[in-house]
Amino acid sequence: MSTVMNEKRLPCIRLEYEIDEAPEKVWRAISIPEYCERWLPRSDLAHLEPACFQPGSSVSYRMREGQPPHLESTVTFRIFPGQSGGTILRIIHVLDDVKRADWDRDAANCNLQAVMMAA
Repeated sequence: MSTVMNEKRLPCIRLEYEIDEAPEKVWRAISIPEYCERWLPRSDLAHLEPACFQPGSSVSYRMREGQPPHLESTVTFRIFPGQSGGTILRIIHVLDDVKRADWDRDAANCNLQAVMMAA
């Protein structure tokens, strides 16, 4: 007998880029606040300090939307040496805010036939 767990997956965006620069240079761009500020504004961060930090390989930041309901998410940057000498940058952005709990409904435009309930 097998048990299947009903696990809800958090909505996320996964991006991967191959960059011609050395991993050390890419690491500086994602981990030093002055450099990171150019493309990840501090006003979008929930906290200025990283939520998780693994030197040379991974850094995560908590972000907060500026508009209500001010949802929070986590963006994680991971770097790996590229096969051709550059760097692979993986960006994972996860909406993990508890305020999104009621978002698990089907979209209003799901193209399903509307059926009325008989009284």
